[in-house]
Amino acid sequence: MKTVHCAAIDLGATSGRVIVGAWARGHLTLTEVHRFSNQFRTVSGRDYWDVPYLWAEARKGLLAAKNAFPKLASVGVDAWGVDHVLVDQAGRVVYPTHAYRDTRTEKYAKRLDQTGLARVYAWTGIPNYPYNTSLQLQETFQAVPTVGAAAARCLFIADYFNFLLSGKMENEMSISSHSQLLDVHGRDWSPHALAYFGVPAKLFPKAPARSPKKLGPVRDFAELTDVESVLVPGHDTACAFAAMPAAEDGTDFYLSSGTWSLLGFENPAPLLGADALTARISNERMGQGSFRPLKACLGLWLIEQLLPELNTYPKSPDEWENLILQATRLPSPALRLDVTDGSLFRPASMRAAIDEQLRSKGARPPKNAPSYLRLICDSLADGHRSAVEDFQKFSGRTFKRILMVGGGSKNKLLCQATADACRVPLISFEIEGSAVGNIAHQLIALKAVADLKTFRRHLAEGLQHTTYLPRTT
Repeated sequence: MKTVHCAAIDLGATSGRVIVGAWARGHLTLTEVHRFSNQFRTVSGRDYWDVPYLWAEARKGLLAAKNAFPKLASVGVDAWGVDHVLVDQAGRVVYPTHAYRDTRTEKYAKRLDQTGLARVYAWTGIPNYPYNTSLQLQETFQAVPTVGAAAARCLFIADYFNFLLSGKMENEMSISSHSQLLDVHGRDWSPHALAYFGVPAKLFPKAPARSPKKLGPVRDFAELTDVESVLVPGHDTACAFAAMPAAEDGTDFYLSSGTWSLLGFENPAPLLGADALTARISNERMGQGSFRPLKACLGLWLIEQLLPELNTYPKSPDEWENLILQATRLPSPALRLDVTDGSLFRPASMRAAIDEQLRSKGARPPKNAPSYLRLICDSLADGHRSAVEDFQKFSGRTFKRILMVGGGSKNKLLCQATADACRVPLISFEIEGSAVGNIAHQLIALKAVADLKTFRRHLAEGLQHTTYLPRTT
């Protein structure tokens, strides 16, 4: 069997990467050919993504992939959700791309809480997050009405990069489902939600495409005319979930630990109703359209924003391991953070926001970086336990294992704290989950793998992992 090479453009909110997967005899080997930083830029109090920069870096990485692997067969793109690019019929950008942490939607989110959330949740299955695409578009068209005349399509970040690669404008299913504009009872856009938020239906002229799907050869790259552009799950979380070597009996719970802690499982139907809304369950989709009910809480973002304020940001794996070891030796704090608290979403000072929350509970703030790290890891573990309990309650399932991927899977303190809090074994996989899921769907589109079930079975056979058993206290 010949080796098949696929390139994953994996765009995250704090970094991006281009990774090539080599598939041969049921085994996947990954090679990172390019990595680059990402951050939003603040101009006049508003936050924007530097999309041309991201495209330049993705392009650089793709050319490096082709140079390293001349028989590169395909490329796919996944990215973070909700943010989008408004373009005209020719694909020209007509409005700057705001970052989801921009506060411009706050008043709209408050209004939704007060007036129509139950109806919107019944239509879309998505709770009220201030960064939802629905609210972003509502703010855009109310603040700058003329944009409505210029914009012909709304493409999510991964959709837009697919357009740049292939010339095809397609909204993909998984990333569309995160927008609060998709009909939770079908596979098309919700006319009720579009009308409620004042979003022109012309921006979404057809139902989202299910993935994987071939889009055609890469265009505008003389070196890449023999490389196929493949529509993979556009949402990085859907790709990460697809990479999970899950048991077929449905008893595995998924945790993608990165900037956010994203927790959930695969289900044939959404979880709806007043209790699900109160629990903020987000009924998002896998690439082919099935559901992956999800809960989100702030994740490694807390550490990423805090440590620079303490002048203690590790610069190597060894330094990270030493910091985590120091934190592990400390006692677990009696009072923890609420990692769903909006005050931690984008504070001017993460340390001040954490300290203020602790003081409001009668607790003293930590004194040093190891103490803060211990507090954050234990607090995240509490958030993970809450999600597991909610999903067991609403689904009627009993989860026997937690499968964990992402940057947090390398944090032994976080892994053990989560296993202890949830009282089930946690299996951490030190893999680039989103990139692996991205590549899996390319292989399926190229008919190198029969289906996701087959890919997962092969992946599990050779995947290195660490098991954390819950400790009794």
